[in-house]
Amino acid sequence: MPPSSSPSTKTQTFFRRTFSTLILWSVVITAFASMLPWAHLALISALMVLGIIEYCALTKKSGVPIQSIWTISLSTIFAASLFYFFLNGAKIIPAWADLLFVFLAIVGTLTLQLRNPIKGHISLLAFITSLFGLLWIPWLFSFTARIDFVAPGTAQLPGAPMLLWCLAVTKFSDMGAYITGSLIGKNKMIPHVSPGKTWEGFAGGIIFPQLVAIALFLFMPGTSALFHHSWWHVTALALLVSLLAVIGDLAESLWKRSLDVKDSGHFLPGIGGALDLIDSLCFTAPVVYFYLIFTH
Repeated sequence: MPPSSSPSTKTQTFFRRTFSTLILWSVVITAFASMLPWAHLALISALMVLGIIEYCALTKKSGVPIQSIWTISLSTIFAASLFYFFLNGAKIIPAWADLLFVFLAIVGTLTLQLRNPIKGHISLLAFITSLFGLLWIPWLFSFTARIDFVAPGTAQLPGAPMLLWCLAVTKFSDMGAYITGSLIGKNKMIPHVSPGKTWEGFAGGIIFPQLVAIALFLFMPGTSALFHHSWWHVTALALLVSLLAVIGDLAESLWKRSLDVKDSGHFLPGIGGALDLIDSLCFTAPVVYFYLIFTH
């Protein structure tokens, strides 16, 4: 059994994570403060492409077959399509574009697999890992960009307050779980998936984002109107988002643990890579988008 982390190691990790979080939020706030559509799309697209690159690299490095070039190329084209549609005045991605992406993901991946000799379940695994990566990362994460434009209003980014709300609630769920689990966590949650997750941390991951959600609802301009000035709407959606944030984090932990890796990357000390950063948002952004679609 490996030795447990020493207090000094935990402290170093905490400070590295705090530093990375401050840098990250500085970049995010700068992009939001600019209120420039291209700046929002550039940040989202960069994280999307970096995330799929990390996914392909770690999958391949772990000995699991994947069509890396095709998966990264199609993801990059999809990211470019966000610029095309939204910078040309679209409020939503056309349904045909979404269906075309799914069609290419399935048919293109299967077609490319025909080039290789059949090696039992290995051939099937190459198709599954490629298709899963395409649907998990670029497609689900694209809903962050969609939130920006789908909300009602005449501004260039009418949904920016809601996207910032979604980011804050999601990330404070992660931070609340980490802080609470580090301080008082004792009872393991799902040790076979993520040994560090505790039920105490889970409680913190639910309570912290509720406080942030209510604070933004009260004090951030434009947010209250998007929730129809309803306390019930904001608290219910915050609860759903925080639960999905936990599930999204655990889903990535399942993938990483299956590949026997700790972090998806190393460019954010204490946090990991781009995929470690966006894993929860891939699960929470779609539900916020659908809230806007169905209530406005």
